[in-house]
Amino acid sequence: MALISSRTILTSLSLFHITLGFFFLTNPVSVADQALVYVLGEATGMPHSRAFDAPSPALSFLGVVLATVGICDLVTLSLPDEVCLGHYWGTQAPVRILLAVVCLLYSFFSSPSSRKDRRMHTATLQNRVFFAYMFTEAISWCWLWVTLREERAQLQARKASRRRSQVYN
Repeated sequence: MALISSRTILTSLSLFHITLGFFFLTNPVSVADQALVYVLGEATGMPHSRAFDAPSPALSFLGVVLATVGICDLVTLSLPDEVCLGHYWGTQAPVRILLAVVCLLYSFFSSPSSRKDRRMHTATLQNRVFFAYMFTEAISWCWLWVTLREERAQLQARKASRRRSQVYN
């Protein structure tokens, strides 16, 4: 049995996305100044980006997209457990892990810290904030996927007991 349920992890991830969306809309520099962003950026040699110093149309768009994803993910939790946790998130979690890991590896291996020519300017996805976000996403979705796999037997047992009670009634 998992220490923290998959429903709790999903709720936390959804609220994380909504919160990030809010901060990208209102005060993006507060995201760039977080300790996790700084530590991961320094550890990997990722460059600091000045693009987060002031709100911009691109950051506002990102904020709306993140908030929308967070709200949509919260709405899926209202589905029955067999559909929500068994089917939907059972297939979504590995896909999101794959996407996060691909973006994480792209950001790391294409950053100026991993290139020999350090004079090149950084591209959009090669900064500390993106790397820290993708790192957090990869870890969180992996944790959720493992938890979903642990809870699968419990879901199947509940489904079987409901099926048995319907047959006898």
